[in-house]
Amino acid sequence: MAVNLRSEVAVRVREERWIKHYSSSHDILLVGEGDFSFSLSLAMAFCSATNIVATSLNSYEELIKNYKNAKKNLAFLEMLGATLLHGVDATKMKIYPYLQCRKFHRIIYNFPHAGFLQKEDHPHLISMHRELVCGFFLNARSMLWVDGEIHISHKITPPFNSWRIEDLALNCSLFLVECADFRIQDYPCYNNKRGSGSRCDEPFPLGKCRTFKFKLFPNSTTFRTSQNIFTFLDVGMTLLEHNMIRNECYRIIGSYLKHVEDIFGSTSDAGASEDEAELSDNILLALKYHELMDRRKNKG
Repeated sequence: MAVNLRSEVAVRVREERWIKHYSSSHDILLVGEGDFSFSLSLAMAFCSATNIVATSLNSYEELIKNYKNAKKNLAFLEMLGATLLHGVDATKMKIYPYLQCRKFHRIIYNFPHAGFLQKEDHPHLISMHRELVCGFFLNARSMLWVDGEIHISHKITPPFNSWRIEDLALNCSLFLVECADFRIQDYPCYNNKRGSGSRCDEPFPLGKCRTFKFKLFPNSTTFRTSQNIFTFLDVGMTLLEHNMIRNECYRIIGSYLKHVEDIFGSTSDAGASEDEAELSDNILLALKYHELMDRRKNKG
């Protein structure tokens, strides 16, 4: 009976298993964990935690003192094969010895927060929150596989929307690929925590939240086929929906067109192929179309 049970568990571990955006085949890094209940939620869904590296800013001793379920959750995670790291600063994590040479498919930071030092709408505290997120992005971006994603779950109601997470990501060469509703019930075992102060083990009201998913901007040297060029165009058009970064996208796509012309010559050159000319013309037409639509919206 025991042998059969072990065999069943082994089969389940080998099978790819999913919970929302996360797969047992992903190498996953979790940042800023509180009582490690989110990490445990993923591990329980996967029937294993060998693909999980879970970190906390607190030391092990601080975790046990601050969170009543931390010791139990950490024990379960260790038993399921997770790598557990403590004293890891999200803004400096790429220099942490164990993480220096690691790459991940998913890097997750749920509800980053700089601490309950002032009212949430105070400009200084908002600035601290933004510095934290920016520091995280700058570290996480160098720890991703090429097709990897950085996920931040965050409140979208005022004053939290004033953090402007998408702008921070763009400044760190990351673009938004999806913004999905976050529902805590999708993650059994997960208990959100305030994380600081005398009430650190208490939950905070979630309200409307979303998981922001970001990817690295592709390297321009990869845009050598028509398929890759149109993939880049799709990225640009997605970003063009955001007025605050529209000009930046024009600059990026314009630089790429110049790069194409430097390599292949102007689309008006006799030596330029019909396919290359058509691709450049299509990109320019798409940009002009979006400019025209913007003008119509502004007039309306």
